[in-house]
Amino acid sequence: MLTLFTDTDTDFTPEIAKEYGYKLISMPYAIDAKTFWPYEDPETIDLHAFYDSLRNGVLPTTGGISKERYLDYFRPEFEQGNDILYVHFSAAMTVTFRAMDEAVEELKKEFPERKFHHIDTKGITIVSYNIVREIGDMYKAGKSVDEILSWADKEVDHFAQYFFADDLKFFKRSGRVKGIAATMGTLLGIRPIICMDDAGQMVSIGKERGRANAMERLVKTVEELGDDIKAHHFIIGHTDAPELAAELADMLHARFGDDLSIEIVTTNPTAGSHCGPNGVGVSFHAKRRV
Repeated sequence: MLTLFTDTDTDFTPEIAKEYGYKLISMPYAIDAKTFWPYEDPETIDLHAFYDSLRNGVLPTTGGISKERYLDYFRPEFEQGNDILYVHFSAAMTVTFRAMDEAVEELKKEFPERKFHHIDTKGITIVSYNIVREIGDMYKAGKSVDEILSWADKEVDHFAQYFFADDLKFFKRSGRVKGIAATMGTLLGIRPIICMDDAGQMVSIGKERGRANAMERLVKTVEELGDDIKAHHFIIGHTDAPELAAELADMLHARFGDDLSIEIVTTNPTAGSHCGPNGVGVSFHAKRRV
């Protein structure tokens, strides 16, 4: 048997994870030295309240998880005779996967007959969500782990993500975006356009003045890079900006047709700690990421 895992940084919730049979690894964030484990402690999340706290001055921090916690997730599966496929957010964005590697090496010695596979989506939030969904569809269709791994090897770099943030102080603190001038502020109405590159890192590839221009830039990017977009999941993500997400969906329908299937999701709080509120982005199947 094969057990699927993903993590909360892919924007998967317990409900969508259950739909595909994934087990969910919680990626933490901290506020005032108190650590929160999404969908574990607390079991439910009021995302609007979380982003309102950021609007009111809260600056969360994030971190990885320990080897012991990975062991707690993975050991029961090996004990039951199951192999594991973990589809996770970008390894280039964190050191937490060093702890995962240590845990897996320990488990391989204990359970030498078991197999551990993992797929790096080289992204976070909606592009990871997109890939995890596609793999979930393949798994439900009865594809083997080798078929899924082969697909991922070819296709991961063909899922793109472009978004803009509303307040750069969150990125300034985290230092997670290459090529961004974090002092460039909302007083000037500047919105940097950010993407996930082939290395799995966030990169600023330009800027627009005002939200309207930034939204149009996202749509034009889909026009430029989109590849067979109607045959794949099309995801809009937002950090507590549902009106902007709905407006972007309307723009995309107007440009590409009403038959474009769009799903709108709210960015998980761990990733949202870096992005801040009022941002919006899109993930789609692309000729290339950048």
